[in-house]
Amino acid sequence: MNKVEDLLKQTLLYDYYGELLTPQQRKIYEKVLFEDYSLTETAEEEGISRQGVYDSIKRTNAALSEYESKLGLVEKCEQLKKVLSEIEVQGDLTAGRVTAYISQIKEILGI
Repeated sequence: MNKVEDLLKQTLLYDYYGELLTPQQRKIYEKVLFEDYSLTETAEEEGISRQGVYDSIKRTNAALSEYESKLGLVEKCEQLKKVLSEIEVQGDLTAGRVTAYISQIKEILGI
């Protein structure tokens, strides 16, 4: 993955799971990723070392990835978007096709 793809992935994971982080994790993560603070600027504002900020970002990324691996909300959402896109392309659907799409959606949602 390139840097832009990494940032997009981190942002998406944060959108889904950010509320599961501690307030301090969110504060540091938001400054570095969304407000474009440097590690040094963030460290100075938070009264911690630059290494502390780096470690916090690294741990937060790991936590967000772990949440996704356990809960899979981002992946499920992407699958649902794909099914909905297919439904839009199909236009006029037969009853059998609608039933098949409903089955797909239920499978994705685990219901």
